[in-house]
Amino acid sequence: MTKEEYMGVALSLAEATIGQTSPNPSVGAVLVKDGRIVGMGTHLKHGHEHAEVYAIRQAGKAARNSDLYVTLEPCSHHGKTPPCVDLIIKQNIRKVYVACTDPNPQVAGKGIERLRQSGIEVEVGIQETRARELNRKFFHFIQTNKPYVTLKVAMTLDGKTATADGDSKWITSKDARLDVHRERDIHDAILVGVNTILQDNPQLTTRLPQGGKHPIRIILDTNLRIPKYAQVLVDQQAPTWIFCGKNANADAFTKEYPYVRVFSLDSEQVELDAVLECLGEERIQSLYVEGGSTIHGQFVAEKLINECHWYIAPKLLGGADAISSVGGASPEKMSEALDLEFGSVKQIGSDLKVIARLKEAR
Repeated sequence: MTKEEYMGVALSLAEATIGQTSPNPSVGAVLVKDGRIVGMGTHLKHGHEHAEVYAIRQAGKAARNSDLYVTLEPCSHHGKTPPCVDLIIKQNIRKVYVACTDPNPQVAGKGIERLRQSGIEVEVGIQETRARELNRKFFHFIQTNKPYVTLKVAMTLDGKTATADGDSKWITSKDARLDVHRERDIHDAILVGVNTILQDNPQLTTRLPQGGKHPIRIILDTNLRIPKYAQVLVDQQAPTWIFCGKNANADAFTKEYPYVRVFSLDSEQVELDAVLECLGEERIQSLYVEGGSTIHGQFVAEKLINECHWYIAPKLLGGADAISSVGGASPEKMSEALDLEFGSVKQIGSDLKVIARLKEAR
């Protein structure tokens, strides 16, 4: 196997844990000696040991004088676990192949420098593009202290998300809706506006055949109009956080629902940028926006998205009064449109899933 192929094994290990390590990145490691893989590992959960530790432990005595392939620069600081570079040095690893450096200021090249100072050869950049894609949400969070925002829409071929009366069940197939639950599973939080709660009363949980992780449920509700029967209030299947304006009676609401976190903002209206700043402070790394036309329109108008997931059903609804996927006022000129680039197009059941990203985010 080539060094690219060994790194590919490490990347596959890391990709299997996407969504379950936050706020840490997903990392995989492979130890190779005399042309054989002698140890493998991946970081499984925040607070647990890192990928390098698992790989070295599995290799045992074979770790000495072996080559380490790791998808992200080994840490050099004390966190919930000791620095991985110390263990690598102690085990007399011969050479370390790193896919990409870690933008975390606590690491940011320090791990690589420590290894080199200890006489360990380090090569950086093996499968770097794939490694950066793997942890793009982590990198964005570290660099901005705000969550990576993914806008999700299910719509007809002519861009409609509901009839004029608000009926939207169901636009897409069961296969596409199952894929949405997979996306929920790998995001830290899911966001909707109160109108979605009033219209659909959704659970906003992950429902996969093999189980899954529920995202934190974020509700934007300026005046705390959310009804008492709302599933996000009564089922307690996942944490529910509500953002309201300064004029809402947050204290009374919290007394009635002590298990719901209420964030009362300084403004009269719920401002999206303030919400994202607050979520960043709470270490929410990825946000899946499933709101309606109004919420989507606000995110687009304020250019606060990083990625779009458009599920397109082979249906035509027609009608100027049907609800569009992105609401709000349109700009006067085409040059003011939010500029994206396509990432992938995939058929899921009878529908298409189109992923596009903000060009600046690339």
